Amino acid sequence: MAEHKPYSNRMPIHPAFFAALILVAVGGCSLGPETLKFGGESMGTTYHITVHGLPKGVTPEAAKHATEDALTDVDRRMSTYKPDSELSRFNAHASQEPFPVSAETAEVFRISRQVSEASGGAFDITVGPLVNAWGFGPEKISGDPDDATIAALRERVGWQLVEVRDDNTLVKKRPDLYCDLSAVAKGYGVDKAAEALDRLGVGNYLVEVGGEVRTKGVNPAGQSWRLAIEKPTDEGQRLQLLVGLSGTSLATSGDYRNFRLENGRRLSHEIDPRTGRPITNNVASASVIHPSCAWADAYATALMILEPEAGYAFAQKNRLAVYLLERLPTGEFVARQTEEFGKYATDGQDSPAQ
Repeated sequence: MAEHKPYSNRMPIHPAFFAALILVAVGGCSLGPETLKFGGESMGTTYHITVHGLPKGVTPEAAKHATEDALTDVDRRMSTYKPDSELSRFNAHASQEPFPVSAETAEVFRISRQVSEASGGAFDITVGPLVNAWGFGPEKISGDPDDATIAALRERVGWQLVEVRDDNTLVKKRPDLYCDLSAVAKGYGVDKAAEALDRLGVGNYLVEVGGEVRTKGVNPAGQSWRLAIEKPTDEGQRLQLLVGLSGTSLATSGDYRNFRLENGRRLSHEIDPRTGRPITNNVASASVIHPSCAWADAYATALMILEPEAGYAFAQKNRLAVYLLERLPTGEFVARQTEEFGKYATDGQDSPAQ
């Protein structure tokens, strides 16, 4: 069996590529001696962190270790590929007896349940068996599952099938329930790394893990952090829009990096838990700006599943800062953005984020 990379069912936009692009486009800025940049691998993906202006007494090593420790801790608790993680042990817990987890893991389950309920089940951390059946899991599967297989697997899928109790125990309503936190845990890891910098007194930073981002303060040019949203094409990475962020997070989900073509059909890795089948709603990407990267992460996935009109109405109802791109049959895109998102859009003429 191929190694399963955690947090990989979603293919979010990766802003690191656009750093060089934006630098060229808008003239660049000097990082200066007070700017620290570092990165590496964590949670099955890469991370990049920029800190501008370390507080007195805080060394670069301290900032690096604090963020790395935070990411490692989330991965240790919520990975699906580490057999000893809390999540893996809960998935292996073939019982309806309460299973104790840490406050952190319970918090991610609570966020997931709230987004699931609000979105009418479009977001669902139990959808993994269906994802695997359609060939987007760790094992390569050829062909589509038949109706009987989909119906049987749907019996194991449903956000209501797991309960999160006040004492931080999880309860399965089916012993064979399988949960995957990939669409929220990566954003949660970003939040925890950012909070580690907050505790050190860092006032200006950008934390990015696998394309999910949280910001604080200003960039080295003294402006809000500039981030790129990618145009959702199959022809390489192209810039769609720039946003300026300070003190908030950005998460983007798209259908254009992880899909397969079968008999002339484009099958997205995004599986609608309500139907058991890949989405056919023509939503190409969904970007969400929110104070919490974990919430932005989960909302972006929900908006990929909902129909464009329903997703936009959902964003408006919940006063979310959302930017949606719908793919037309011509290959062109229609953009929709909520009023809350509009205040973050920038013409890209100022200095960049990274």
